[in-house]
Amino acid sequence: MQRETVQRSTPLYPLRDDARSASHTSLPGNTLAPSAARRFVRAALADWTSLGLLATCGFCRGTTGNGGCPPGRHSTDRLADDAVLIVNELVTNAVVHAGTTVELLCRLEGSADGEPAALVIEVSDHHPARTVRNEPHGEDHTGTPEYGRGLHLVAALAERWGITYLAALKTIWARLPVDGLESCPLPGAEPALQRGLRAAEILAPSPRRTVREDQDWVSRGALSFLAEASDLLAGQLDEDMVAALAGQLLVPRLADWCAIWVDAEGGRSGWGTGSQSGAAPRLARVWHSDESCIEELREALSKEPPPLLDNLRNGPVPIPWPRAGEPGAGEGTALAYRLVTGGRGIGTLLVARQGLARVPDEVTALIEDFARRLALAIGAARQYTRQATISKVLQRGLLPGKVGEIPGVDRFLVYEPSDDGVAGGDFYDIFPAGSGGRWCFMLGDVQGSGPEAAVVTGLARPWLRLLAREGYQVGAVLDRLNGLLLDDAMEAAEAAALMVAAAGGVQGLPEGPQARFLSLLYGELVRSPQGGVRCTVASAGHPLPLLLRPDGRVRTAAEPQVLLGVVDDVAYQSQTFDLEPGDTLLCVTDGVTERRSGPLMFDDGDGLARVLAGCAGLTAQGIAERIKQAVHEFAETPPGDDLALLVLQAL
Repeated sequence: MQRETVQRSTPLYPLRDDARSASHTSLPGNTLAPSAARRFVRAALADWTSLGLLATCGFCRGTTGNGGCPPGRHSTDRLADDAVLIVNELVTNAVVHAGTTVELLCRLEGSADGEPAALVIEVSDHHPARTVRNEPHGEDHTGTPEYGRGLHLVAALAERWGITYLAALKTIWARLPVDGLESCPLPGAEPALQRGLRAAEILAPSPRRTVREDQDWVSRGALSFLAEASDLLAGQLDEDMVAALAGQLLVPRLADWCAIWVDAEGGRSGWGTGSQSGAAPRLARVWHSDESCIEELREALSKEPPPLLDNLRNGPVPIPWPRAGEPGAGEGTALAYRLVTGGRGIGTLLVARQGLARVPDEVTALIEDFARRLALAIGAARQYTRQATISKVLQRGLLPGKVGEIPGVDRFLVYEPSDDGVAGGDFYDIFPAGSGGRWCFMLGDVQGSGPEAAVVTGLARPWLRLLAREGYQVGAVLDRLNGLLLDDAMEAAEAAALMVAAAGGVQGLPEGPQARFLSLLYGELVRSPQGGVRCTVASAGHPLPLLLRPDGRVRTAAEPQVLLGVVDDVAYQSQTFDLEPGDTLLCVTDGVTERRSGPLMFDDGDGLARVLAGCAGLTAQGIAERIKQAVHEFAETPPGDDLALLVLQAL
């Protein structure tokens, strides 16, 4: 072991040629950084294993005996444990003593020049003048408590470690040998994580323990295990993925094999006594410490589910051990836990330990706590799926399946709903309005999102079509829609629609009268005999449309006016102008203009007009795609609001 304090500008060890073998992240200098760092390291190791850069044998699971691999060939689990410990201590040290943003780099190095392959961890902070602390669990001279174990733990686990000082950066690095970079010698074996296992697979496996070792591990690691399990389970929005992660967390940490059934949402048919009518529970996941037994175990459990009592208590219920000849046969203990959330059963967890006549109380209590978290995660995933499905149905029903083709006008529409699974308030339409060659277009945004916004959208768009086909002019259409939004009849229709949504299981619906604000850009087009089209447009609280000339000049094409549904004594005005061949009218919602990057918005300083000016000479589709790209590239995060834009170009 050596310790080095040097001035250098390059890493101590050269990177491998494969760029995939390095992962980097920046962490905030607060108490959340250590847990985020632990998750990052586990995810990086999982990714490298799935890419084949680390190998894990699905047959021997890193153990020896029974024809398994030789000792030392499978250290992925030990490597993960050691790496997490080191990262946790170094990041904690940086947060407590530097308080700056923490940079974390993990990289794999292949064996070279007689040195074995290794995982290199680098933790950097931006306060290089601060001394690296080395006191374990003590207090410094200011009385500030130390929360880490200093560098003693790093020195004990790392093959080599050191400290690097740069002008504005201090880095502590540690080098951990990696035995698992070698391939498994067993014929036909393949890395387990290459078959789709995730970071939880690195968290869960551990060597088999005695009863005393089980009790010791629970007393020391139960809270950390439950915390990490909660984070992983809560991050999934699909009940099958929740079940898959649960199986990987339990086996072989707390069980030799496990199975998870989920009840149908309409109820379940009970196993044993007290059965209810309804669809039978579905076997969602089976996991075994010996992966070669998984399919056989699934088949056996599918044919003959264990006799579970249909009750709502989630404590352990002993279940007869499988008969001889079935997977996992032999002496052992099987326990069933009912998965209950909100006073309703939603599934069953079955765990089994081989070679034990009785599972220690500490372990059963830990599994019971885990089962509660599993039930909550499955319930949350189901609720999300239910609401996302309803939102998609609402979205399909509220928006036109096809927009009209306007003679003499090239039009292109972009609509991207936000990815939060909630029906948004943006809507659009293009349709013919009676005789005379009149075509109408609209782009609107209802206040809020979800069912209440969808209800207003579902009423406003048909009303606009009806008013236009009745022959009302642009300003008059807005006047009458404004009156309808303020009318008591609208409240009654909205209440009826919300009742339908509630009957469909939508949660979080508003109570009492709701404000029905609506921004709208509405206009009509009439083809001109001399070429081009005559356009009349009005904006009610909506981002103003922009008119692009072929020479790149851009101007607004309407005047700002008050939102619809706010006041009743308003007369909306419209503006009329000619769209000559080559002229383009751009209409957007606030998902474009108010796209944020930190404190800045996309349309600050006429940002949208500047982008549009650079689109001169493009087709309607080219302009729409150019602006959409600019909006997405404005910030690193995905848009948090619906994004809609309509481009109309006179031919």
